[in-house]
Amino acid sequence: MAEVKEREELSQAQGTETAAVQAAESAPAKVPLKEKWKAMPRKKRRKIVRLVILLLVLAVIGGILYKVLGGKQEGESEIITDVVQYGSITSIVDGSGLAKAKSSETITLTTAGTVLDVLVAEGDMVTAGTPLFTIDSPAAETAVQKARSNLEGYQKQLNQAEKDIAGLNLSALYPGKLLETVTLNPGDSITKGQKVAVLADDTRLRLTQYYSYAYAGELYAGQTVDVSVPALMSTIPGRIEAVHMVSRITAEGSKLFSAEIILENEGALTAEMAASATVNVGGETVYPYEPGKLEYYRTGDLNSTVSGTVISSGLVDYLQVSAGQVLVVIDGEESESELFTIQQNLETAREELETAEKNLANCKAVAPIDGMVIGLTVQPGAEIAANTTIVTISDTSTITVSANVDERNISYIKPGMMVDLNQWGNPAMGIVETVSMSSTVNNGVATYPVTISADNSEGTIQVNSYLDYSLTASENDNCLILPLQCVRTVSTEEGETLQVVYVSGSKPDNAVENVMVDEQIPEGYWAVPVEIGISDNYNVEIRSGVEEGTEVFTQMQSMYGW
Repeated sequence: MAEVKEREELSQAQGTETAAVQAAESAPAKVPLKEKWKAMPRKKRRKIVRLVILLLVLAVIGGILYKVLGGKQEGESEIITDVVQYGSITSIVDGSGLAKAKSSETITLTTAGTVLDVLVAEGDMVTAGTPLFTIDSPAAETAVQKARSNLEGYQKQLNQAEKDIAGLNLSALYPGKLLETVTLNPGDSITKGQKVAVLADDTRLRLTQYYSYAYAGELYAGQTVDVSVPALMSTIPGRIEAVHMVSRITAEGSKLFSAEIILENEGALTAEMAASATVNVGGETVYPYEPGKLEYYRTGDLNSTVSGTVISSGLVDYLQVSAGQVLVVIDGEESESELFTIQQNLETAREELETAEKNLANCKAVAPIDGMVIGLTVQPGAEIAANTTIVTISDTSTITVSANVDERNISYIKPGMMVDLNQWGNPAMGIVETVSMSSTVNNGVATYPVTISADNSEGTIQVNSYLDYSLTASENDNCLILPLQCVRTVSTEEGETLQVVYVSGSKPDNAVENVMVDEQIPEGYWAVPVEIGISDNYNVEIRSGVEEGTEVFTQMQSMYGW
């Protein structure tokens, strides 16, 4: 039994050893890392290398940032400050602009025509009065004739309208007596041409007398006569105004001529009175063929020259009036409007005639100024349409450039200041010619136009091309300066606008409180008003408010940890 047990144990031990050997033989052998790397596909190896390099770079950057930022965590901020110090500052105004000829004249023909001759070529230098070309344009001649006719017509209308408009104050044209007056009340309508009275000039009376041809040549204008007026039982002196050698034959066969006799009226004479005039000829009294009747020296209707509404009237029968005396006042708004329209039409007609005459003159054009022929567009025999620009003459001896200067520097720019110019590497010198005080505002900044001129008598500057300009607006070699961002514009509760800097430390005596600013200012900084001067792209001059060495707040800088 014991032997059997030993054999079983021995058999089991042998089996275990055999299994161990088999397990060891079946287990995979250990492969070195280098062998594995070599066995790995090349694409996979490249991918692993890139990943390792990226991790190393990120680690380096993180370390640097951590060192620079002092290990501050995300959300923390650092206060950046500057110190007021002495330095120099120069304010430069520069930019580019289009070089233009200082003076330029363009000749345009407004009517169609045929080019007969062209006497210049593009690029030629000409003097004022130099013939340029000739063009045959019948339409230009017709336009002048029509414009002159229109002008004459409107001038006649204006003359009549001015004469009529004077009738708003209807007055007596000569002294005399009113007859056949019309009753006019304020507010009554009155029409143009309406008769309102008869005006009889009774300051003198007229008497027509007939005399025998036997005295022809014995009576003459200016000769004195004696006029007998039976109604007054008196004789009044008169004079012959005119002698008419008419041929009046009486019933008795006598031949008579007439004489017009004038009597001055001192107030007792009137029309229709019988009278006769005798003339002394060589000591003989010459009598008229028959008595005549006195007539008013002149008589005329008093008519309104406008339509309107009566404002007042002084018309009364037999009223003695003087020349120019206002008798009726009229509100003639319609007539005044008509006069204004005619005046406008007349002015338009003048302009049209001036334009037509200028266009006709342009058919035989001469150079209006000294300069260069630019843009000549015609040649002999060409048919040109109306409103065609023929030629431009530009005086390129002087050029101008338009510059824009901002509100900070415009007060320093004065006419006569020197300006550096440069066109494609070709330097030139110019001067400030004009400075406008009319500004244009863009993005909250006002700019002012400045005109720069330069001599170009040698033709070194190309007109109608851009060039660069630069001028020193102002400079200071020894002044207090600060970076531009240190100076802030704030408002007070009273609505006052101030330029301030924020200084650190104890509260200064000139500090202001309760100011409104669109940013967060750290504690311990006080708003101090300052007077600023010139500035450049980086710094600004501090004229007053703070002293050298004063620390001022610039900005808050956000920090991020990694």
